[in-house]
Amino acid sequence: MTLLTIDGWNDFLSNFPDAHLLQTGAWGELKTGFGWKPVRMRVDSGDETWGAQILFHRLPLGLSFAYIPKGPLKAPKRNSAESTKPGNQFWNEVDRMCRKQRAVFLKIEPDDHFGVIPESFRTSPHHIQPRRTITVDLYGEEDEILARMKQKTRYNIRLATRKGVSVRSSMDIEIFYRLMQTTGERDGFGIHNFRYYQKAYQLFNPTGNCEMLLAEFEGEPIAALMIFRAGRRSWYLYGASAAVHREKMPAYLLQWEGMKWARDQGCVEYDLWGIPDFDHEVLEAEFDQRSNGLWGVYRFKRGFGGTIQRSSGTFDRVYQPLLYLLYLRWVSRGGELGDQAGL
Repeated sequence: MTLLTIDGWNDFLSNFPDAHLLQTGAWGELKTGFGWKPVRMRVDSGDETWGAQILFHRLPLGLSFAYIPKGPLKAPKRNSAESTKPGNQFWNEVDRMCRKQRAVFLKIEPDDHFGVIPESFRTSPHHIQPRRTITVDLYGEEDEILARMKQKTRYNIRLATRKGVSVRSSMDIEIFYRLMQTTGERDGFGIHNFRYYQKAYQLFNPTGNCEMLLAEFEGEPIAALMIFRAGRRSWYLYGASAAVHREKMPAYLLQWEGMKWARDQGCVEYDLWGIPDFDHEVLEAEFDQRSNGLWGVYRFKRGFGGTIQRSSGTFDRVYQPLLYLLYLRWVSRGGELGDQAGL
């Protein structure tokens, strides 16, 4: 096993153009200011190379909770004659690190391409990241991308422009945060504090991996979003709107401008991040009747012509069974661990 610095980890990630945003070194640095400690490790195991950014959150009594979001990563090694069982050494090293950090358990939420989950893990009833998302294909010319959207969505994008909505890049996190506060209060969901969004922007924007777009009407900020990229993928993570001028459909124009920005950065995929965890048939049958939870955002996101994708699941490796049972009881009653390492 090799423990990597953030620079070493970013060099390692250069071999994985489709690695998830939550495995980037900058994401680990973001979480350090909010109760988490990233440990980045590389293991050559048999004919494969493995790596993971593990986030540890401190608990009382010197204990911790370990989490691998959208990882680990693995790649075949070339010209290797070794034939050990793939992954065994990697997971042994992960176990060793988790025990060193006195982890009660390790939670993993693999990215879609990961493959078989080791037998030492159990399916978890508690997930941190959304199980389902919609990804938009950015291949082709702009007219082709628009043509894959639903007619009403194309109409709303053009309506916003006709109504005088304009979109520009902005560095004003204070405006963004005020819009987030308005949206959270209106729609009844929690938001991060100002420092969180500020640090996310400061970590990712200077390297060209984040953009904040602001929609305005007659000079008044009415909506904003923050999008991120890693390799060939991009993610819409945070969006907000004012209480006024919503009929001018600024959110639709913002998403389209976000897709164009991601495409200009070389991305081939735009992840709209987070819809209700139901099969497509149920989603389509019920989105007009339901508005709780993520149903409202599904009604909005479905129009952009993307593909519904579902992750392989959430899995726990238990090190301290009695304390793990207490954790299960706690989350079943609405308890949370830190900021959940979520977005």
